[in-house]
Amino acid sequence: MFVYTVRTGDSLFAISQKFDVPVDTLRSVNGLAATNIVTGQALLVTSDVYTVQPGDSLWTISRMAYVPLSALRQANPTINPDQLSIGQKINLPTIERRVATHFSYSQLRTPALDQSVISNNAPYLTYIALFETHFNWNGDLSPLNDNAAVLAAWRGRVTPVLTVTNLTAAGFNSALVQRVLNTPSVQQTLIDNMISMATSRGYGGINIDFEGVLPADRNAFVMFLQALKQRTEAANLDLSIAVPAKTNDDVPWVRGYDYAAIGAIVDQFFIMAYDWHYSGSEPGATAPIQLVRETLEFAASLMDRNKIIMGTPFYGYDWPIPFSAQNPGRAITYQAAINLAMSEQVPINYSTTDQAAYFYYTDDSGQNRVVWFEDVRSLFAKAQLVYDSRIAGIGSWQINFPMAVYPWVLTHFFQIRKV
Repeated sequence: MFVYTVRTGDSLFAISQKFDVPVDTLRSVNGLAATNIVTGQALLVTSDVYTVQPGDSLWTISRMAYVPLSALRQANPTINPDQLSIGQKINLPTIERRVATHFSYSQLRTPALDQSVISNNAPYLTYIALFETHFNWNGDLSPLNDNAAVLAAWRGRVTPVLTVTNLTAAGFNSALVQRVLNTPSVQQTLIDNMISMATSRGYGGINIDFEGVLPADRNAFVMFLQALKQRTEAANLDLSIAVPAKTNDDVPWVRGYDYAAIGAIVDQFFIMAYDWHYSGSEPGATAPIQLVRETLEFAASLMDRNKIIMGTPFYGYDWPIPFSAQNPGRAITYQAAINLAMSEQVPINYSTTDQAAYFYYTDDSGQNRVVWFEDVRSLFAKAQLVYDSRIAGIGSWQINFPMAVYPWVLTHFFQIRKV
């Protein structure tokens, strides 16, 4: 398979003819509701043969197919790489897939929807972290309507994980974490409640997603995780954690997360490798590849890389131009971004530096806007990074956001581990 970038004048029918792939297959693989496409849109073509186009070389074809140039040459021993001709057929090899963990989140909605999304994604999942239960000032947990999701996970040989957060109606609450970390009785109550909920409801693990842990609570957070780990081990539960990304330990707002100490405790270390740009920031790529790479290198220098899961975003942001803090951006899913570019009939651009897609448009009020989002090229770049880094695996926030190409990207690089 390979990624084709739509050119001016292309139609889905013409692309299907060019590469001998049915239109319905192109639509299904790429999650297209109709046959509309826009210039610059990246399409995944699931063919093991590539038809040479003007300007192609074996090197550019290897880049489109995400296979080493040496492997492409080996798969086409009779071809002279200096004399490619338009229309020539090139065999696309598969790469040696690596066994990897796939750990993703799913926000609970209704039993029917939860069961459907988990069942559909089960072949490509190792763990599914069900989002979320949150604790109050006394250490009590909010209720969950999770039975259908838990059962669907186990039926699909996926381990369901209970996600515990410090969410409130106003967002993630650092003071709530402070109370738990520094009040022994509340901490004990919370740990007891987490173990009780996880075991009684049939989970295989607990995921800690405490966001906004303060630098002053860095050591207390480690001690809390140590205490919790003793209990999860005794209950035969995995312990995982979601942590913000950082490329060094000197970033003030994430000093509360001691990568080395936490990595020594938990079973899975999920790095939220996204939101370098967010709704309240200047426009830009949500997960610039170089910063993601530096984060993985930093984490791998401090812990067993076989615990590290690189989280990927299934969303981006839509900002007004010029940006102002009084008029922030808004989150947008991959599918919504593609649909918006189609409805506005604007070309999609791609930053090879950031490995992220973006486009400009003007809304109905006359406001100029820019959208940055992750597309199939972004996913391939990040999966390639996980593959090359030889960390435990990859994850996502979140599988409820439709991204039809994702399973294809996963199975190009990985054989998904089942536990």
